[in-house]
Amino acid sequence: MNLIYKPVVISTLLFSLVLSGCDDDDSKVIIVPSVTYSYEVTVTNLTYAQPLSPLALVLHNEGQLWSVGEMASLPLENLAESGDNSAILIEPIVLAGESGMGIIMPGMSETLTVSVLDTKPMMLSLATMLVNTNDAFTGINAMAVNNLSVGESISLTTSSYDSGTEKNTELMTTIPGPASGGSGEGFNEMRDDIDKVTMHAGVVSLDAGLSTSALTQAHRFDNPTLAVSITRLE
Repeated sequence: MNLIYKPVVISTLLFSLVLSGCDDDDSKVIIVPSVTYSYEVTVTNLTYAQPLSPLALVLHNEGQLWSVGEMASLPLENLAESGDNSAILIEPIVLAGESGMGIIMPGMSETLTVSVLDTKPMMLSLATMLVNTNDAFTGINAMAVNNLSVGESISLTTSSYDSGTEKNTELMTTIPGPASGGSGEGFNEMRDDIDKVTMHAGVVSLDAGLSTSALTQAHRFDNPTLAVSITRLE
């Protein structure tokens, strides 16, 4: 199944108008500038041979994209199995969201900017699939950004997670990335694993003795998976 990429367009209102007046003869319109909260996020793929699916980057004031030890949501399952970020970008908790432009190859970086109008965001999250896996993903989960000043930056690295929705068979028919030539299955609504999010143990690979694996030693990965820099622009 091919990876599906659906960017989200965030519309903004430039100005709000407030009507103020003491009487009919002295009424006037006051133009109140809208306040924009904008964040620039740069992500670098630290793996050796695990391309990353298009990023899902969101601002929100409640909730989280996942919780270790709990069931993955359907949008997270879709991303972790197929790389499709579209459902995450329209989750009810999302104030504003942006999609990455495409696959981020090992050693490469991408920079996105996400903005929201007149509502100060409390948290920032991002998620992406390691596409040469069954259902591994990585990202930032509900990181507080409400105290970031304009021009201030945060740098961090991320670990990898297993969505627990698909067995880690490593079969060519179940890997949607280039290790299978892009022919492997992506999202499948049937859940046949432990059905809860855990830290990912990594892949086994053909070289390490899993004779049916479509993966090689090169596809193995350790933490950290991503390097991330977040800067508040305005």
